[in-house]
Amino acid sequence: MQLSAVDLHIMLVEPSDVQRKIIKKKLAEENVTQIIEATNLQQAKLLITQQKPDAIACALHFSDGTGEQLLQYLKANRETADIPFMLVSSESRKNHLEAFKQSGVVAILPKPFDVMQLGRALNAAVDLLSPAELELTLFDVHDVRVLIVDDSRLARNHIKRVLMNLGMQHLTEAEDGKQAIAILQQQMFDLVVTDYNMPEVNGQELTEFIREHSTLSHIPVLMVTSEANDTHLSNIAQSGVNALCDKPFEPQAVKQLLYKLLDH
Repeated sequence: MQLSAVDLHIMLVEPSDVQRKIIKKKLAEENVTQIIEATNLQQAKLLITQQKPDAIACALHFSDGTGEQLLQYLKANRETADIPFMLVSSESRKNHLEAFKQSGVVAILPKPFDVMQLGRALNAAVDLLSPAELELTLFDVHDVRVLIVDDSRLARNHIKRVLMNLGMQHLTEAEDGKQAIAILQQQMFDLVVTDYNMPEVNGQELTEFIREHSTLSHIPVLMVTSEANDTHLSNIAQSGVNALCDKPFEPQAVKQLLYKLLDH
C-alpha cells in the first residue's frame, strides 16, 4: 500500500508556542494530524527513543543547541539516520543553510511557508519512506550503472537512498572529481550524478573531462548543486551537464530529470 502525507507521524521541534501553533495549523490543512511536539533538543531526543517518527520538522535555534546538532545526532545513529528531516527557518544566509543542504535534508522551509512549499516537503518525505520504482522504456532500471560523486558522505548517502528507492542497484561512489576520473577510466556507467563544489577536481571540471573523452562523452551528467547564482549556473550548463538539480535532492524532481536523461 502506497503511503501518503496523511499517514505521516511527524515530530515538530520548535521552541516558540506561537510558531508551533502556526505550523500545526498548516500541517492540519494538509490533513497531517499525527504530530508529537518538542520544544528543545533534549526533549526531542527523548521522544525519538520512545517513538520513532516518520519525519521531523525542526527549527534552527534552541535554548540547548541548534537544529544542525539534532540532525548530526540523528545521522550518527543507525536507528534514526534515515528519518526524513525538514528544516523550518527564517534563516536565508547561504552559509548558514549549507550544512543542511549537504546533509541530505528533504526540504528547507522558510518561515512563513506556503501550502505549495509544505506540500512538496511532505511529498519528498513520503517518497523516501515509500519507494516507487522508476519505469523506463529503454532500460531496466535495475541494470542502470550510476557513479555518485560528492565529497560529503552524508550527501552521498542521501543520493544513494533516493536512487535505490527508484530501483537502481548498481551504485558506485567517488569522494571527489579526481577519484571519479580514476573510476571512469576503469568502469563503464550509464549515468553520473555529481556535486559541483569539491576539492581538487570540481563537478564542472569532471563534466568537461567526460565530454572530452570519446569513450565517455555519451554519459548523461546530472549535477547537484546548492549554488543559486545565475551566471555561475550558466557556466556549469555550458560545460556539458545534461541536467541541474538543487540540494536538497528531491525525489520527485530527480525522477522527472531521470526520465528525461535515460528515456529520451
